[in-house]
Amino acid sequence: MIKILEISTKKELKQFVKFPFTLYKGNKYWVPPIISEEVESFDKLKNPVFEHADARFFLAYRNGMIVGRVAAIINKVEIDVQKVRRMRFGWIDFIDDLNVSRALLDKVIEIGRMHQLEFIEGPLGFSNLDKVGVLTEGFDSISTMITWYNHPYYAEHFKSLGLKPAQKFIESNFHIKNVDIEKYKRYASLIKDRYNLKAINFKTTQEVMPYAEDMFDLFNTSYAKLSSFVPVSDQQIAYLKKKFINFVNPEYIKFIIDKDDRLITFSITMPSYAEALQKANGKLFPTGFMHLLKAKKSSKASVFFLIGILPEYQRKGVTAIIFDEFFKTFKEKGVEKMIITPELEENKDIQLIWKNFKPQVHKRRCTMRKDIN
Repeated sequence: MIKILEISTKKELKQFVKFPFTLYKGNKYWVPPIISEEVESFDKLKNPVFEHADARFFLAYRNGMIVGRVAAIINKVEIDVQKVRRMRFGWIDFIDDLNVSRALLDKVIEIGRMHQLEFIEGPLGFSNLDKVGVLTEGFDSISTMITWYNHPYYAEHFKSLGLKPAQKFIESNFHIKNVDIEKYKRYASLIKDRYNLKAINFKTTQEVMPYAEDMFDLFNTSYAKLSSFVPVSDQQIAYLKKKFINFVNPEYIKFIIDKDDRLITFSITMPSYAEALQKANGKLFPTGFMHLLKAKKSSKASVFFLIGILPEYQRKGVTAIIFDEFFKTFKEKGVEKMIITPELEENKDIQLIWKNFKPQVHKRRCTMRKDIN
């Protein structure tokens, strides 16, 4: 007998966050979150995403033991403004028992019907800056701090329960040694001269902050045409400035401005924290923060997180300037490998960015969808 119980207290949310630690114990590819950070992100009084979204959290029990979890999410912007009547589900994990996954998704469908929504889709987070998709290929490759990992049986459960692939994503990587860095240096110089552009680099987080709001505005503009995009609100921007920007190594943030000092391109990478997070095992203290600090200073891999390009400058080669600046930093930091996080297969513009690097696709994932009858 499977029981699905809604949870809300901090103690219960901690159990929600900690369930995968049991499910993936001993798995060398799963990367755990920092428990306190994850619990805080679910706090409706602290995370401004809840001004435009709502979430209900559920745990599945069998014989008194937790055997699954799911978050049922409503994004009010996409429903009320974009008229996409989608019931999101995310943070879904379960043992290899179809009765458990069915019970969890039945609860999501029940809530979707209550709100007269048309379909369920997930795994999805609250917004476009959250993790996305169920992994379908690449189970033998370590995850990143900004992607979900899952057992191979997840996708099979979803298919058995009538869900079908919706949005498809690829993840890839390439080695810096295989890049003609001098070519990018020459090309970057030509593009700078042609469009009268200038690169901005940072040494401290304080230097980044004055540009942060412009950066997220450009992010919204860059991705607005994608069918699944939900803009980041002003409140979320303020929250991310405080929570996220401080976490990123400022040398790994690159901006390009035009002759009028207008931000036309930005990109953010970060050191790979995967192995450090595995060592921390969900806790910053007593030694977790030391592992993260070491990775921040000396990781040999960099994770490509975000890029935004003003539409009028897309396909004009401005990314050459970005990568020329990154390669200078990577050489200084000893970075050998770039890891590209999930990209929509339909987003051909961003895939063109990597064509000269000959990236190797090492993971595939997708969201799964089912109509609500």
